[in-house]
Amino acid sequence: MSVTVTATVSSRRRRTGLAAGTALLTLALAGCSGLGRTAVGPVTYTTERDQAVSTDSPSVKGCHRMEAAGANEVVNGTLIDMVLYRTPDCTGGDTIYVPTTVTDVKAPPSGPWRSYRFVH
Repeated sequence: MSVTVTATVSSRRRRTGLAAGTALLTLALAGCSGLGRTAVGPVTYTTERDQAVSTDSPSVKGCHRMEAAGANEVVNGTLIDMVLYRTPDCTGGDTIYVPTTVTDVKAPPSGPWRSYRFVH
């Protein structure tokens, strides 16, 4: 009978330890999410004037404006998917979804891309 009691006590300790470890991991992850996380890798684009612009590891939060001329061609070299917009403030319905490490996304004839946002 004492073997059964010992097994029950050990089982309770394991469950308590597992619950405590899970709680600590959750708190640690929640605390890190407030930090300035970045999309690891470059976002590179070519403007209408054939100027190459590259931003290395931009923040995953917020809307990112492109040069005033906009972008005709975009390369997502980051580890996070992104959405391209025709407006400078990441609004409007004329968008395109660009998965990670996709290259050579060309703007349609209707106009250049003017901003982007990460999907996270």
